[in-house]
Amino acid sequence: MTGRERGDRRVDHDREVARTAGQGADKEFLARRFDADRGHLRAVAYRMLGSLSEAEDAVQEAWFKLSRSDVSGVENLSGWLTTVVGRVCLDMLRSRGSRREDPLEYYVPDPVVRVADSTDPEHAAELTESVGLALLVVLDTLGPAERLAFVLHDMFAVSFDEIARIVDRTPAATRQLASRARRRVQDATPAPGPDARRQREIADAFLAAAHGGDFEGLLAVLDPDVVLRADGGRTLAAVSKVVRGAEAVISQALTYAKFRTGVLQVVANGQPAVLSVVKGRPSSIMTFTVVGDRIVELHILADPERMATLGFTEEELARATY
Repeated sequence: MTGRERGDRRVDHDREVARTAGQGADKEFLARRFDADRGHLRAVAYRMLGSLSEAEDAVQEAWFKLSRSDVSGVENLSGWLTTVVGRVCLDMLRSRGSRREDPLEYYVPDPVVRVADSTDPEHAAELTESVGLALLVVLDTLGPAERLAFVLHDMFAVSFDEIARIVDRTPAATRQLASRARRRVQDATPAPGPDARRQREIADAFLAAAHGGDFEGLLAVLDPDVVLRADGGRTLAAVSKVVRGAEAVISQALTYAKFRTGVLQVVANGQPAVLSVVKGRPSSIMTFTVVGDRIVELHILADPERMATLGFTEEELARATY
């Protein structure tokens, strides 16, 4: 279901919500209504920010704005909340750009992770539907206004008239923002991969070859122009790097394979991934982007601060194999 379809289904109900708010600001009723949209708003914020904690902050700020606003004249409350979250995220992106210290080339967005054979939690599905880490990396290269225009229009069917009011531009200029962003996304985002089972088989083949020191086996599953991006955060800044080309990536893979860690198969943003576990704690996560039968991108998050927030249980971590 598209964002537009979801919004249309709620318009009549939103009119009733607005009348209720205008007649006495029934905060409990508005809270229930907000909770019904929370997953959608979290998905918008995650695509805008690529950060789980910042996405939660943006959604919470939207609730504060709703609780302090007179929405008696709002016919589509879902649409109103979407634009509020978009405006909050735009401000956060602009603030981030002025204070960002980590090189953007090394940055790996927060993954939404689940253990490979577990049932996909509803919130994970809402966050990651059609958004892989490779796409989030590309979105991070866009300017704040470009990212907003592309995410809200192309992913959530918000009109250019509405987006124009957020970015303080004309609808025509806003359309151009989205068009430029769309071209960059299309040029830089890998093509769709094979089915999930085949992607996992290729990821497993990479891991087996790396642990076995099999250079030819690694060469067989890597695209010649494969890119590895590693993000160690502030604590492990020396780990952060971008490695390009199959032979250079193989060298890195064979080096790191010498360190014995626990391995747990997981899924990150709908893609095969592997979690490294050291002394019962999550150490790093590597996500595979597969096109055809080759791995075209590898994303490694090793930032201890962010790894600690991924929410794995002790029971899940205990299933890691060595």
